[in-house]
Amino acid sequence: MGYALFAQYFLNLEPCPLCIFQRVSVIAMGIIFLACSLLEPKSNLAKFISSTLFVISGTFGVGVASRHVWLQNLPSDQVPGCGPGLDFMMSTFPINEVFEMVFNGSGECANVDWSFLSLTMPAWVIICSLFMIAYAIWINYGPES
Repeated sequence: MGYALFAQYFLNLEPCPLCIFQRVSVIAMGIIFLACSLLEPKSNLAKFISSTLFVISGTFGVGVASRHVWLQNLPSDQVPGCGPGLDFMMSTFPINEVFEMVFNGSGECANVDWSFLSLTMPAWVIICSLFMIAYAIWINYGPES
């Protein structure tokens, strides 16, 4: 999240709606990690609940980021047109329509403004989310649990 905010405020890369949902997933994973570090799950039920919450939030992030990568790799003639901003959609439409519009994608989500080692930000979100899901499960059920 730190780098996403740096990219937004210092590199002037405005997040698209799919980026915002990826941020929500990363923040949720961070909150779950924080909660588990403060209230270490000791019982099997607590470990199962924390792992399940982490897998759900991480899988949501992987799914959104995967859709984002797919949009970025579409041929330019197949990219959907740009839609309204997320703020406008949230204030105007019911939440189920907002999710539908965001996941249908817009032209702005297909733009590649940044890459590192030939991977875009959503691709890095996929990699990091999968790593954090595996790490969370390993912490709960690893050899020292």
